[in-house]
Amino acid sequence: MPAGGRPTVRSRRLGAALKRYRQAAKLDQPQAAEIIAAHQTRVSRIESGHVIARPIEIRTLLKAYGVDDAEVRAKLENLAKHSKKRGWWLEHAAHLRPDYLDHIALEDDATYIREWQPGLVPGLLQTLTYAEAVISAGPDYIAPEVIAQLVKVRKARQAKVEEGGASYTTILWEAVIAHSLVSVEIHREQLAAILEVAKRKNVTVQVLPFSAGALAASTSAFSSFSFDAEPTVEAVTMENLRGTSVLEAPEDLAAYGNAFDLLRSAALAPDASIKLIRDTLRSTKEDSS
Repeated sequence: MPAGGRPTVRSRRLGAALKRYRQAAKLDQPQAAEIIAAHQTRVSRIESGHVIARPIEIRTLLKAYGVDDAEVRAKLENLAKHSKKRGWWLEHAAHLRPDYLDHIALEDDATYIREWQPGLVPGLLQTLTYAEAVISAGPDYIAPEVIAQLVKVRKARQAKVEEGGASYTTILWEAVIAHSLVSVEIHREQLAAILEVAKRKNVTVQVLPFSAGALAASTSAFSSFSFDAEPTVEAVTMENLRGTSVLEAPEDLAAYGNAFDLLRSAALAPDASIKLIRDTLRSTKEDSS
């Protein structure tokens, strides 16, 4: 059983992958259970992420499903091995929702992270002062000591990108750049920070201009994650008023992959995006002088 009595994001990914391969082989759960000499209930719980498959079960099932790719087997065995792994974020679990913990786990595992943000600077780019300002402005009261913990977590999440552990692409609506939702000083500091982070080889920042019209309203903010050498979308998260939803169904992943591609094709090129941010930063300085 995954730690805490609930499926972890890693155990769910493992189970979902095994389910896809089983269905592709046109086998049902009772047949899969016979293959590993277990009850159907175990296969069901493995595929739902409530139980972590043993390496011998993974190898046996994949062989029966006709999956001979050594990289696939290694990937799934690695997921099983690390499904109970205690991440740094669990030190802050008392202050974090379980669904937010799932989001952080996805970030920590990802090789590619892609985000669309029409309202705020995304957490992976936020300065400490910006993070504190937007967390404090939320609809629910949060005690100052909890805000401090949330800001600390947000900063710790950024190490993944800062250390080059993932390729990170974000598309921001121009409103995020042009309109300050925080004080002018904090907004200016935030724009400068985006320009600095965008210099990293693993970071791409693009801006969807106002001229793109209604496209900016076509979908709310979301993050997508890939875990292999190719940027195939394997999980998507969306924030809402009550938490973070994790989407893993193939049809959802395809839809959000297509949505990101559409947004990216309509966005300014990276160089033009950086120029827009730089010009906006310059104008804020001139307005205050």
